[in-house]
Amino acid sequence: MEPLVALLAEWWWIGPAAAGAGTVGWVGVRRSRRRALPAGTTTTGDRAVRAWASRPLSKAAARRLELDAAQLDLQTARHAVTRGRADVKVADAEVVRAQAERAASRVSSDTVAAARARLVDAQRDLRAAMAEVRARRAGVKAAKAMLPAIRAGSAPLPVARLLAEHDAILARWMAYETDPGLAIDYPQMSDSRSPLLAEFLRAHERAQWLRPASVQTRLEPADYLAYRDAVRRTAHAFDRAERAARQGTEQPGFEGGDAWSRVASDLAETAQRALARSMESMGRAAARSWTERGARRASAKRPDAAAPGSDDGPVWPPPARDRPHPPAS
Repeated sequence: MEPLVALLAEWWWIGPAAAGAGTVGWVGVRRSRRRALPAGTTTTGDRAVRAWASRPLSKAAARRLELDAAQLDLQTARHAVTRGRADVKVADAEVVRAQAERAASRVSSDTVAAARARLVDAQRDLRAAMAEVRARRAGVKAAKAMLPAIRAGSAPLPVARLLAEHDAILARWMAYETDPGLAIDYPQMSDSRSPLLAEFLRAHERAQWLRPASVQTRLEPADYLAYRDAVRRTAHAFDRAERAARQGTEQPGFEGGDAWSRVASDLAETAQRALARSMESMGRAAARSWTERGARRASAKRPDAAAPGSDDGPVWPPPARDRPHPPAS
């Protein structure tokens, strides 16, 4: 018994040391495996987060999404008011300091005037932030008023209503792209070189990137606010472009019995018919091209058999979130 006790007293450190070495070795192997992961491969924790994010939004959260987003918007506006009040105090202190240094003839009167101008700007920003808070409070009240109707099913879900607004804007835009009469009357709405239409296209690109895949897509209140603001900017940009196009093409009317009016009307109808036939022919040619391209793709042995840089043609509606980062607003 005594030799066994002596042996244990001599080698008592072997067990803890082995356990510690095993732990260090496991951590090292895990880190080495993580470093060896190829680009784009996620770890177990990342997969868990992605799996949670891919779960559909619950009914209660979907109904309260607009209210939660409005409350978040109000909180952000209140933080802006707090920052504005701090900026006003700092600007006021700068005015006092500039006045004291002016009394000591250390600075010129221009420095005092500049400090006062900064104070005026800070006060104006604070008033704007306080007005924003009042507007956000109204938004919270409106969301609360809509919540019973949403729960009862008499009003659509917030995401569904926002998707419908987005689709309505896209339908109005596509009318100018597909209607020959509108294309002739308002060519600015089909010309991407137009500054107002280019602004609309940029806003539409960002809204399309932020658009959820479906009503059940999990959205945080911040994501809902970003998509809502993008849809509103898209609608405003389209309204400006459409208003400018319609005002710029207004022409003085002709008398009903004027011969020149009838000639112009006949020419316009002829041009519309010709454009319609041309678009129909282009549609048939595009359909044939799509069919042939699909046949070539199906007959290819490997997915990368197509020539590099080949164009698969436009996709409508444009896919959402097809790039890693949203376009600049």
